[in-house]
Amino acid sequence: MLRITDNIAIEDWELTEQFVRSSGPGGQNVNKVSTAVELRFEAERSPNLTPAIKTRLRRIAGRRWTRDGALVIQCDETRSQARNRAIARERLSDLIRQAQTKPKKRIPTKPTKGSVRRRLDAKTRRGEIKALRGQVARD
Repeated sequence: MLRITDNIAIEDWELTEQFVRSSGPGGQNVNKVSTAVELRFEAERSPNLTPAIKTRLRRIAGRRWTRDGALVIQCDETRSQARNRAIARERLSDLIRQAQTKPKKRIPTKPTKGSVRRRLDAKTRRGEIKALRGQVARD
């Protein structure tokens, strides 16, 4: 069981780990040992997440969210399988914590009359400068 917060804990059946060969430096270790981890979390089927958290998690996850509602996190940062596994689980818990916080509602504001007037004056001045760039009239 992976405990995210006091209210949210992820069961073992919701997580699937697959170890694959890692790319990058490491010499023969890269060719012999499967150290990279691919952590798959069945988020859509999870009973521990509220629908609001699931929607925010889907938006935050981006390309890591699959069509069948799973969140896939890959990690091949270190040469240690155990460390990569810990990093992937930490990334998952960070994403869920991030999705748990409700975003602030934006309050639309109007520009002040002074700022509108200044903007229009600047546009007028700029237009006059550009108008002076026209062709010179021959006499």
